[in-house]
Amino acid sequence: MTTSQKHQDFVAEPMGEKPVGSLAGIGEVQGKKLEERGFDKAHVVLGQFLVLKKDEDLFREWLKDTCGANTKQSRDCFGCLREWCDAFL
Repeated sequence: MTTSQKHQDFVAEPMGEKPVGSLAGIGEVQGKKLEERGFDKAHVVLGQFLVLKKDEDLFREWLKDTCGANTKQSRDCFGCLREWCDAFL
């Protein structure tokens, strides 16, 4: 699977205080919806990812329900967080 430049940039370094929109698959619309629900930083979305035990189906369903992410967006975001965790946790 090929990954976007956004994905590569995200997984290349520690998360720090990156905004939620820095996650692969999260565009302006999804980012705003996540922020409105309190998920304003990438590390807050990571927390939900970990609460859901890195389960792809549960996380992608949560993302769809929370911000209206489509199949590609949720897959990209999941892959980005999974790869980041593999590198840094």
